[in-house]
Amino acid sequence: MADIENPQAPLPAPRTARFGEGQEGRGARRERGLSGPRTSAIGRLAQFWRDVRAEMKRVSWPSANEVKNTTIITLIAVIFFAVYLFVVDRVWTFLLTQLNQLLNWMTGA
Repeated sequence: MADIENPQAPLPAPRTARFGEGQEGRGARRERGLSGPRTSAIGRLAQFWRDVRAEMKRVSWPSANEVKNTTIITLIAVIFFAVYLFVVDRVWTFLLTQLNQLLNWMTGA
């Protein structure tokens, strides 16, 4: 922004960086994997599998009992909502059918 006190002051040079260029620090680029030497596709694939193996070691797997319990809870919830939606659908169908018959009776059709 030009100096308000001095209207003859030169304007600052326009920014030449394109969108996304030079706008972030080295830490962010390193975290996103954008710094360092370029590697081949085989090298990136090998690094990917090393990262997968390291991450899988940190996973906490549920026990068989926990899986069984959550499966039962899920099945009960699915059955409950299926029955509930079936009943709601039947009630609305009945009400709309009755309304249609009433309107037909009132119009004499």
